[in-house]
Amino acid sequence: MSKKTPQAIRGTQDIFGADAEAFAFVVETFERVRRLYRFRRVEMPVFEKTEVFARSLGETTDVVSKEMYSFDDRGGESLTLRPEFTAGIARAFLTNGWQQYAPLKVATHGPLFRYERPQKGRYRQFHQIDAEVIGAAEPQADVELLAMADQLLKELGIHDVTLHLNTLGDAASRDAWRAALIDYFRAVKDQLSEESQERLEKNPLRILDSKDPRDKAFLPDAPKIDAFLSEEASAFFAAVTSGLDAAGVKWVRAEGLVRGLDYYRHTAFEFIPDEGGASAAALGSQSTVLAGGRYDGLMESLGGAPTPAVGWAAGIERLAMLVGAREEEPADLIIVVEDDARLAEAIGHMRAARSAGFSAELIASGSPRKRYDKAMKRSHRVILSLQPNFEHRYSGDDLAPEVLGVIGMHR
Repeated sequence: MSKKTPQAIRGTQDIFGADAEAFAFVVETFERVRRLYRFRRVEMPVFEKTEVFARSLGETTDVVSKEMYSFDDRGGESLTLRPEFTAGIARAFLTNGWQQYAPLKVATHGPLFRYERPQKGRYRQFHQIDAEVIGAAEPQADVELLAMADQLLKELGIHDVTLHLNTLGDAASRDAWRAALIDYFRAVKDQLSEESQERLEKNPLRILDSKDPRDKAFLPDAPKIDAFLSEEASAFFAAVTSGLDAAGVKWVRAEGLVRGLDYYRHTAFEFIPDEGGASAAALGSQSTVLAGGRYDGLMESLGGAPTPAVGWAAGIERLAMLVGAREEEPADLIIVVEDDARLAEAIGHMRAARSAGFSAELIASGSPRKRYDKAMKRSHRVILSLQPNFEHRYSGDDLAPEVLGVIGMHR
């Protein structure tokens, strides 16, 4: 009785070929840009104590209540596969004494896990790039993060996206705005969607980004944050926008852009594809390319001292979709062994080429008479064929003399 081949778990993916090259291009570009901005690389655990995410994301959020992959270990402690990076980085900042490096600029990338319905560009195991500035209260930190994100997208070749920007004000501004929103939506509570009725008392800001038609009818007349901004909060937002102008980052005001958790302050932002552009067509309804904001109250929720912070994250899969399939770079050198007695010689040439920084590939299997034809079908810059009687032939572009000279061969 034959056994069935195991299938991939729903919501996961195997990335190969041109798609894998696009994925790698996103990561490599991110690594190069974060070095330009002097962000330190960090590596974070794939799982944390469940309380890290429950306390940072909020017990009532969909992520915590519905989407986390949590389990008890053998010691009976509840652990969770990370659904995002920020909470783990905040925990590390507090437990590892990273306060001594503040303001700390860090960046990372890797897999995250959420149990949700798989759809275009969204998976249960997905990957993100992430950048954070911790311990900087100045609006310049927001400007630098946004300039970094803008440069990253441009260097990926993604030009048809725009920065949508809003302010949530400081704590006093946000509290006053929140109270006004509760009063406004309470008057029409019976006409709101069931989800927004549940959010009304706990998280009224989330109603502002509702897509339900029943809610959208009331959004245009809802109280705006600008009416409640303190003088300090207004000055902060003005400094961010003037800094973006100076940095050449184009932005538009998005008054409906919010973050529901109470520890978010001041700047909130999303890079969104322009309507009618190629990026909008590629992503469909999942329109956000990169998003983030300032979360000055997060450290306190994890038991730390008040610490200002701002960060962003972007899905690698979505960025790779916008980049488009990319072909593998051609090999600088392919060595074909048409005489098996010259295999050791070929291996020595491969070592010399790679040591000199040239990518190299060896073809020494199958029928000797068919090996050269096999090499010609592969992407290459130079082919060197080792033939009987110590003869050789080559073909290739202008790189040929340099590559052949490194391995001691000549035209």
